Amino acid sequence: MTHPAYRIDLPERRLTSVVFATPHSGAYYLPEFLSRSDLDETEIRSSEDAFVDRLFASAPKQGAAFLMARAPRAFVDFNRASDELDPALIDGVGKGSNNPRVASGLGVIPRVVANGRAIYRGKLSIDEAFDRIDGYWRPYHDALQALLDENHRSFGEAILIDCHSMPHEALAQLGARPTGRPEIVLGDRFGSTAARHLVDEIEAIFRGAGLRVARNIPFAGAHILQTYGRPSRGQHAIQIEIDRSLYMDEVTIAPRADFAAFQALVEKVVERIVQIGQPEAGWLAAE
Repeated sequence: MTHPAYRIDLPERRLTSVVFATPHSGAYYLPEFLSRSDLDETEIRSSEDAFVDRLFASAPKQGAAFLMARAPRAFVDFNRASDELDPALIDGVGKGSNNPRVASGLGVIPRVVANGRAIYRGKLSIDEAFDRIDGYWRPYHDALQALLDENHRSFGEAILIDCHSMPHEALAQLGARPTGRPEIVLGDRFGSTAARHLVDEIEAIFRGAGLRVARNIPFAGAHILQTYGRPSRGQHAIQIEIDRSLYMDEVTIAPRADFAAFQALVEKVVERIVQIGQPEAGWLAAE
């Protein structure tokens, strides 16, 4: 199932309550969008979670639904609320009380990419912003909620695994650690968006794969986790951030020579996470 905003890959038979999603992996750059920017084709991709969709591509084969963004993050950010509009970019938006994300240029229609590089030469009209929200942002979120609702009806619960990548330099702020800096950061907004037992099990899966794991620092989750993490209703949301240096060259935005090996490692992790949401797992009963 393909839409300008997203693509959904479904298994032959849904075997698990887990849904995987990659909201920032979109790489479908419209020519008219690129023509409005002074950034080159590599620079404009610097905020993209490049190749994360490829890392998790085995999810449907394992029995899980997989939602992938097609529209790039520089065009519209699915991990922002629809009202996070930037007055410095969009004509007709009042200054109001902008949150730090919007103030830094990372609203639902981003003003900048990584390292604060401006995307546009000028400002956008508010009509254009609303067109992107109505034509891309809402369809993505409608599709995501529909997948979660389907799982909830079928399995009595739904587990969203929201998959991202993080720049290696973002981990520098953590300072030196005796066990080394994390390679995976799990976000559950400090315990509010998923059952603790579930996050514990996912952490154990990544550690079992030989990866260093931290929780919520420096990334705890934003709009998607806030919106879809409702553990009291049997709807859980966990964010996964993967250090990009493990599988790609961050300067050229190209897969590393050993990409296939890391992809195979992630495939085993996906298989284990899928099993958590299978009816016979009974993990909720363990709480």
